[in-house]
Amino acid sequence: MSTVITSVDPHSPAARAHIKPGEQLLAINGHRIVDVLDYRFYGYDPTAELLLRRQDGTEHSVRIRKDEGRDLGLNFETYLMDRAHSCANNCIFCFVDQMPKGLRKSLYFKDDDARLSFLMGNYITLTNMSPRAVQRIIDLRISPINVSVHTTDPELRAKMLGNPRAGESIAVMRRLAENGIRMNCQIVACPGINDGPNLQRTMEDLASMHPGVTSVAIVPVGLTRYREGLYPLEQYDAGTAAAVIDLVEGFARTCRKKYGTGIFWCSDEFYLLAGRELPPEESYESFAQLENGVGMLRLLESEFTAALRLADDAVPPSPFTVATGLDAAPMLAHLVELAKEKCPGLQGQVIPIVNRFFGEQIVVSGLITGQDLIAQLKGRDLGRRLLLPDNMLRYHENVFLDDVTIRQVEEALGVPLTFVPQDGFELCDAMFGVETEQKQSRPAGDDSEYYQYNPSH
Repeated sequence: MSTVITSVDPHSPAARAHIKPGEQLLAINGHRIVDVLDYRFYGYDPTAELLLRRQDGTEHSVRIRKDEGRDLGLNFETYLMDRAHSCANNCIFCFVDQMPKGLRKSLYFKDDDARLSFLMGNYITLTNMSPRAVQRIIDLRISPINVSVHTTDPELRAKMLGNPRAGESIAVMRRLAENGIRMNCQIVACPGINDGPNLQRTMEDLASMHPGVTSVAIVPVGLTRYREGLYPLEQYDAGTAAAVIDLVEGFARTCRKKYGTGIFWCSDEFYLLAGRELPPEESYESFAQLENGVGMLRLLESEFTAALRLADDAVPPSPFTVATGLDAAPMLAHLVELAKEKCPGLQGQVIPIVNRFFGEQIVVSGLITGQDLIAQLKGRDLGRRLLLPDNMLRYHENVFLDDVTIRQVEEALGVPLTFVPQDGFELCDAMFGVETEQKQSRPAGDDSEYYQYNPSH
């Protein structure tokens, strides 16, 4: 733990109070500061009395007045003011265990930290939390948090997570729900293990915790080609994926009648595997599970068509290519055709990228590497621009997962890269060459690799 201040934001409340780097933050309004949650929670009020320790060991107090909710402007050695809590499990489907050797060390770190769940949206299993940590979530009203459930059968959960105490976490979830903590949940479905009747039981148990459990995403297990010596798992096919969809949609209808919300949704990947149309936009309600790929493609289509309606007739932009994962490619090709109807002179194409690095069963764009882009696009007519989903880049960095840089890809392909957020309006702007914020340069953060790349749960 380090609450030593490394820098103070210019013109911030702390800067106006003449707080200096090198001082240690001990308390705010009489509450001891342990980590970022304490700092955020107790520093929220418009009046904050800070107890600080100078480098010579003397202590002094500073009283700060500011707008409610405004950050004090203090920075620390790490974002958490502490180390990220690592995972205590050995999940049979862990993605980190399925990665090749030789990648950057940080990619093999498995976090399981409630603070990152609240602040960054990471999913946690609750298996490494002490009773004191659970009570702290309740006391500080840390909500919502994201929980990886997978199954509510205690014995099966212990088996799937490789942790004999994993089944105890379901009682922790009930306690959190009873104390008003909201939870978004995830179920990684593995064929023949936690689907079928077990999935039905899990959904019933989680629904009984509503409104504590507000939404649940069911996503298919992701299997790379690096599984030697790991638990034998199978990939979903059209038939087994369809069975999961039918089960989840059926129970969601029951929940809508009883609770006014469906609670449970399958990810887009299940519908693609089953060869089924995506559900209508209204069925996704508030799109609470976009980060798990639930409704992402349907929302993208809706936003894009709305952007097209607002777009002015324009001179055709320079030719472009969109490169993406196999799952999103059909939808993006459809959107390009809509754009061509709006602007007949538009020249654009979509090229799906097969994931040779992790294995062809990995079809999401966020796991496409720089070397796969180069190998499959080099020598092709890409037009004058290459549009890529911005989730291909490591968070806050200018490199792909395999450490290939943006510049290396641009030099190899001879075309500039434009990184586009998962937003239909920005995608429309990018296709038509409208100036948008380019995602080509991202400031590196000390801990950023822990906060986005967390596929292990």
